[in-house]
Amino acid sequence: MKVTDVVPLNERTNRRVPLTRMGFGGAPLGNLYKKISEQDAQAALQAAYDAGIRYFDTAPQYGLGISEGRFGVAFNRFGRENVQLSTKIGRLLLDCEPDEVTPEHFIDVPQKRIVFDYTYDGVMRSYEASRERIGVANADILLIHDVDVFSQGSQELSDAKVRELFDDGGYRALTELRSAGEIAAIGAGVNEWQVCERLMGLGDFDGFLLAGRYTLLEQEALDSFLPLCVEKDVGVILGGPYNSGILATGAVKGAKYNYSDAPPEILERVRRIEAVCAAHNTPLIAAALQFVFGHPAVKTVIPGAVNPAQVTANVEVLETQVPDELWSDLKGEGLIRSDAPVPVSA
Repeated sequence: MKVTDVVPLNERTNRRVPLTRMGFGGAPLGNLYKKISEQDAQAALQAAYDAGIRYFDTAPQYGLGISEGRFGVAFNRFGRENVQLSTKIGRLLLDCEPDEVTPEHFIDVPQKRIVFDYTYDGVMRSYEASRERIGVANADILLIHDVDVFSQGSQELSDAKVRELFDDGGYRALTELRSAGEIAAIGAGVNEWQVCERLMGLGDFDGFLLAGRYTLLEQEALDSFLPLCVEKDVGVILGGPYNSGILATGAVKGAKYNYSDAPPEILERVRRIEAVCAAHNTPLIAAALQFVFGHPAVKTVIPGAVNPAQVTANVEVLETQVPDELWSDLKGEGLIRSDAPVPVSA
């Protein structure tokens, strides 16, 4: 598999956004957990473009606008017509006092506070602000950000945001933008497949950016969500193929799973997966990244990077040859589901 292989988000005649098999996730360039210099940020973006990556994803949340602004600087070099862009709605960035800033794990951010808003006005204001920060006339894909339980804190609050989206005009705003040709595709960027499945029952969506919920460690999405995506011609952009880190680092001390320290049972399962990978002379990280492409609903993965070396490493991992026998051995030891579709080597 090559980074530069291109697949459409879906097959619908007027919405076929072409995506390279590897995209670029913009959260780290918003100073996620640590400050990234502008020089390193631009070098990482340039390295991605030079490697053939043409799909770039960002959001207002990422550094309270920092990531979007950095994308804009890079797009001036690349040429907007040469890249595909997704950004997100749902969080308005409002001016505030210093003690009201909402960093959300991002460091050295502008003096802004976040307000969740999925209304018609909120969608339009968010999209316009993103266009200004990036310096573009439009996005290709516009995603509803974080209406899931993980982000909202409870099922009740998640349900309330979904109701707001549909009852107060947010979904209507998205479909109007799509119908007018302002954007090519709409979807959601979330941490849980369950809310994606619910959204598919309520509206007409083109794709979903799903973070961390279909991996070597988690295949529950095979039960209903992923088959439904295939049935409805809805593409999946996969974020978090390493489950927050442990499938990249292995079962080391302090390894992260789902944004927290990995519990003992996850560490043990990863050790067993690592042993199978080692028996086939395959890095765990390569198996983790490539496994997700076995499912036809998954169109692209979007690992982040903060410097050119990380971009190069991501590309090498995607293009590493993984033997077919590795997948059969993982199934044989009960480490991945027997019904999980797996990649087939050329």
